[in-house]
Amino acid sequence: MKVRTRFAPSPTGNVHIGNIRVAIYNWLFARHSGGEFVLRVEDTDIERSTPEAIQALLDAMDWLGFDIDGEHLYQTSRQQAHLEAAELLLEKGLAYKEDKGGTGQGECVIFKMPGTDVSFVDGIKGEMTKKAENMQDFVIVRSNGTPVFHLANVLDDIEQGITHVIRGDDHVENTFRHIALYEALGAEVPNFSHLPMIVNRQGKPYSKRDGDAFVGDFRENGFAADALFNYLALLGWSPGDDREVMTREEMIEAFTLERCQSSPAQFDMKKLTWMNGEYLQKLSVDEFEALAFAELKKAGISADEAYTKSVVNLIRDRVKNVTELVPMVGYFFADDYAYDEKGVRKKLQKDGVAETLEKIKAIFQSLAVFDEASTDKAMHDFVEESGLGFGAVMPPVRLSVSGMQSGPDLFPLLAVLGRDRVLERMDRTIEKYLK
Repeated sequence: MKVRTRFAPSPTGNVHIGNIRVAIYNWLFARHSGGEFVLRVEDTDIERSTPEAIQALLDAMDWLGFDIDGEHLYQTSRQQAHLEAAELLLEKGLAYKEDKGGTGQGECVIFKMPGTDVSFVDGIKGEMTKKAENMQDFVIVRSNGTPVFHLANVLDDIEQGITHVIRGDDHVENTFRHIALYEALGAEVPNFSHLPMIVNRQGKPYSKRDGDAFVGDFRENGFAADALFNYLALLGWSPGDDREVMTREEMIEAFTLERCQSSPAQFDMKKLTWMNGEYLQKLSVDEFEALAFAELKKAGISADEAYTKSVVNLIRDRVKNVTELVPMVGYFFADDYAYDEKGVRKKLQKDGVAETLEKIKAIFQSLAVFDEASTDKAMHDFVEESGLGFGAVMPPVRLSVSGMQSGPDLFPLLAVLGRDRVLERMDRTIEKYLK
């Protein structure tokens, strides 16, 4: 049997990370099995499934790098087939018509449950059974003549030859109904697996209230597509070892439903941010520079290319998300940078600091070459000769040239800024805070 999985979202404009994780697991399972992964757009909600909403879905999948087999299937194109199947069930006595609720608004088509227990083996949850007395007949065609999700979903899975249905565990109750429909239609029942929810710290379904929840949010907020894909793949599945940062090929090779957890998975933004940083570090110098230049351009920052490259590569290992880059490097490109006021009070506005900075200025001015090695040696020599200690020297220098208490190593920072900028900034700081 050739494995065939599908992703069948109902597009509403925003693609939730819970839905896209379903797509990831279907894709990984299909690729691991040497099978096919198809897309079905369940667009029967005409008001919400607008062309813009559908395009947002397709853009999200394209950004995340899904390769899809065959043409996309749009559920609205199958409505006639759905209605014909309902008629067939009526003819066989497996469905009946009723004015549901006695509203007088027309008759629905209602599927007649078989009156027997329904069981299946869930690929994640194991044996599942529902007693006949706990299952009621259900509507498959509304009184306005439109098919209901249950009928359309099953018929389209049959049409697309789906062998494995992997979806959220909010569909478990639907699965019992769907199995009865498959059997009534004389079709082979696929394998079902139900994924647990993604939850917040309180154990409640993760939503926009908890932070970024849609694929588009993460894209806009500087996360790499591969990092988000990798993180979501591990949110409820593990390869069985300590690996966390994995290539698509590694995930495909390792993926099995047996290693999917049956309990809810808690979303952790800190973990995703860490993973995103790992992916940024894997980029080539040219790739990282391209990302950084684009981010600087968005912020209206432009400078000499060689200088900008030096800045970007100086802070590269500190960047976990490209959106951090502009706040991190602003002082390299503007002399009117803000000062950390707490740092000023604790590190600058102290007795003797003005004199210390003046002496260091003179040392920097006298250096034959102003680079990382020369400034490092000069300041170490000064600390040793003065007996002041590094804590009394380094922080005031850093604050004076950057306004910040932390950042990249001081001596490479000084080298990138260059002697002229460093001396001018030290002068300005002394004038502003120490006179």
